[in-house]
Amino acid sequence: MHPFVMPPAYLDRAMAREGRIHTCERFDPAHTALLVIDMQNYFMTAPYLGACPEAQTIVPNVNTLAQTLREAGGTVVWIQNLAPWESEHSWSVNRERYRPELVPQRWNAMQREHHGFQLWPTLDVQAVDARVTKRRYSAFVQGSSDVEHVLRDRGIDTLIITGVATNVCCESSARDAMMLNYRTLMVSDGCAASTDAEHAAALENFYLFFGDVQTTTEVCARLKNRPADTPR
Repeated sequence: MHPFVMPPAYLDRAMAREGRIHTCERFDPAHTALLVIDMQNYFMTAPYLGACPEAQTIVPNVNTLAQTLREAGGTVVWIQNLAPWESEHSWSVNRERYRPELVPQRWNAMQREHHGFQLWPTLDVQAVDARVTKRRYSAFVQGSSDVEHVLRDRGIDTLIITGVATNVCCESSARDAMMLNYRTLMVSDGCAASTDAEHAAALENFYLFFGDVQTTTEVCARLKNRPADTPR
């Protein structure tokens, strides 16, 4: 799991702007959803091109958050990335970022029937949870998924973001969600990236300009309406 502590200077900037260091000081669970983004075999284990093995270490935290939110009356949404073959043309600029011999590796492994598309086997996925398929890094960008319908139908206005990679699909989705007027939080030990530096840079920038960042322990305490210790 990535070691991460928010720089004190960033906490000071948030305090100066908001008068507090956490935007999400409390939750209304009925209007809160946990989004678990791209915790699929393709992004979590070798030999897949997109593998980020660090993501395996956050599985217990993701499961804890999911169970805590369910018990509080909230919604859990499992989001899986799909690479439909038509996106080779509709998202050709992404295709250009791969060597020609690597393109089939990504597209083949991200088809519904492929092992790479499937969720990591130790995730605690329940029948009551929602499932969403997306086609871009962000779940919220136009044409990517129906996640907004899923959330609006349930009256969701607050999002807790977990998954992989912190600085790619998690951050992209979290930023777009904030700009669509969702109150958005990223879980520092519920997301994973390829390196500690990438993970930290994404969380720090998100905290400064887009939303909140908390640990699993802090989020769970607040979901249970308990005080959450936040070191200064």
